[in-house]
Parts: sequence; C-alpha cells; structure tokens
Amino acid sequence: MKVKDNKQIVTWLYFGAGTIIIQILLGGITRLTGSGLSITEWQPLLGTIPPLNQSAWQTSFDKYKEIAQFHIVNSHFTVEDYKSIFFWEWLHRNWARFIGIAFLFPLIYFLIRKKIEKKLLFSLLFLFILGLLQAIIGWIMVKSGLNDINIKVNHIRLSIHFVAALILLCYTLWLAFSLSLQPIKMRHRLRFPKLNILILILVTLQMIYGAFMAGTNAALAAITWPDMNGFAIPPQISFQKMNLIRMTNDLLTIQFIHRTLAYVICILVLTLYIKSSTWKINSTLSFIRLSPLLLVVTQCIIGITTILNSINGHYKSFALLHQFTGILLLISLLLFLFLNLKKT
Repeated sequence: MKVKDNKQIVTWLYFGAGTIIIQILLGGITRLTGSGLSITEWQPLLGTIPPLNQSAWQTSFDKYKEIAQFHIVNSHFTVEDYKSIFFWEWLHRNWARFIGIAFLFPLIYFLIRKKIEKKLLFSLLFLFILGLLQAIIGWIMVKSGLNDINIKVNHIRLSIHFVAALILLCYTLWLAFSLSLQPIKMRHRLRFPKLNILILILVTLQMIYGAFMAGTNAALAAITWPDMNGFAIPPQISFQKMNLIRMTNDLLTIQFIHRTLAYVICILVLTLYIKSSTWKINSTLSFIRLSPLLLVVTQCIIGITTILNSINGHYKSFALLHQFTGILLLISLLLFLFLNLKKT
C-alpha cells in the first residue's frame, strides 16, 4: 500500500476503535439507568426513528408496560418517565448503526479505489462479521429480560455481549497497530512474553466478572473494604463447595472472585513492569511500560470507591469510570503485547 493510503486506513481503524469504546460506555450508561429493556422490539431500519408524536409514544410505552420490569420496578412511570429511559437505549442502538455505517461506507470506498490488499481485506471482512455478531448477541441479551418474570437482562448474556465488544475493539486496534506502528528497536525483549498473555487473559476474565457484578448488583453483597462483611474470606464461601453455579450466580462469590482477581492482576502487572526494565532505554517504550501499572492501581482505587459507595447514588459515576479504566488497561496490555511480539 502507498503511505497515503495506509494513513487513511489507519485513521479509519483508530476512529472505529474510538466509536466502539463510546458504544461500550453507552452500554454501561444504559445498564446503570435501567434503560436496556425500554425498547421491546428490534427494528434494524425503522428503529432509527424514535416516536414522533404522543400517540406513537403511548404505543411504545404500552408495549413496555407488558414486561415484568414495568410491573415490578417502574409501575409508577408516566410516558414522560418512560422517555428518559427510552433515550439511552435508543442512543445505544443508533450509535451501533452509526458504527456500521462508519465501517461499511469507507470500506466500499477503499475497495473501489483498490487501496486494500487482499490479506487485509479478509481481516476487515472478519471484523465486519464480528460487528454483525455483536448486534445479534445484543438482541439475544435484551430478549432475556422481555418477559413477565425477569426485571433485567440475564447477567451471563450481558457478559457475553460485553466480551464480544471487547474482542471487536481489540481486533480493530490490533489491525491498526499492525499498519501504523513502526518497529521500535529494543536491546532486549521480555524473556517471558507468556506473562503478558496471561495477564491479558486474567484481565478479560476480570471484566467478565465485572459484567457479572453489574448484571447482578453483586456489589451490595459486601459493601466493606478491605474485609468482606468483616471477614477476609466470608464463611459462606469458605464453608461451602465451590462450583460453576456458585461462581456465576452467587452474589458474594462473584464479588469475592472479582476482588481476588484484582489483587492477582496487580501483582502480575507489577511483575511485568519489573521484568521489562530494559524498556527504559526508549522514552516511548518507558511510557508504554508504565501505563499498565498506573492504570491497574487507578482501576483498583476506583473499584474500591465504587464498592464503598454502592448504596448511594454516587456509585454510578464511579462504576462507569471503573469500566472505562478497565478498557484502557486492556488496551495498554494489548499494545504491550504487540510491541513485544513485533519483529524489528
């Protein structure tokens, strides 16, 4: 590819990654405001336009009134109250549509102008498939709460939707890295690159448990720190058999695993920082080396603050910031791995 063509594609990919980050955060706002079940239909094209008159709003509200969330949680809602939760779900869905347009039209342009190599084209088509899959998973998640029993979406499906978004983000960034980052000469690479991969896996698992925490409100199971309701390991956990059902459904167990993973990740990130001491020879590498350590410490502090504020309204802002910092930590570790594996 020509240098100019390469820059255009790189800008497009980084822009796409930015829109995905915004979409993930919009998903967080949608969950925190309880808006995710406000639109009970999936209309890929017609759903772009919100209700335009009072009659249309009443029709949409009447459909929402058929599900359990209205009857159990929001039975006091008026049409005006309904509009406030409708907005966030509508924006979340329309931002997804915008991402699709922002990907598809430039792709067609690049194809017509023959600016994309065959190898990259296959990667971009796979990226497009991941995006479509994410939309389908999102609707499957929403459907889990559209009934007369559940007041929110299934937390397992929520975590799948979240992780699919992270995979989409990481794949987009990896393509952008491969096209934009020139090899940086290093005297030494990491002796144990598997450590970087291990941390990435654990951070991904941690973010899955973050979705479990969000989807079940597991923060309320123990609102103290550093102890959990007065114990290092609550008796309900130490005296009971651990199995998959408890690990994915018991609120106290979910929070205990989430906390434990945080401590393990902190130790491993510090180890990674120490082992990459040779990266200090380059100012750019030195910053990249330091970023995961700063972010993981920040992430832990915000997480603790979120737990301690989980019984008041302030926790929502901290929870959203916690999610955003987690995304930045994941990106910093992905970049760390890319540079470590890239040949000079």
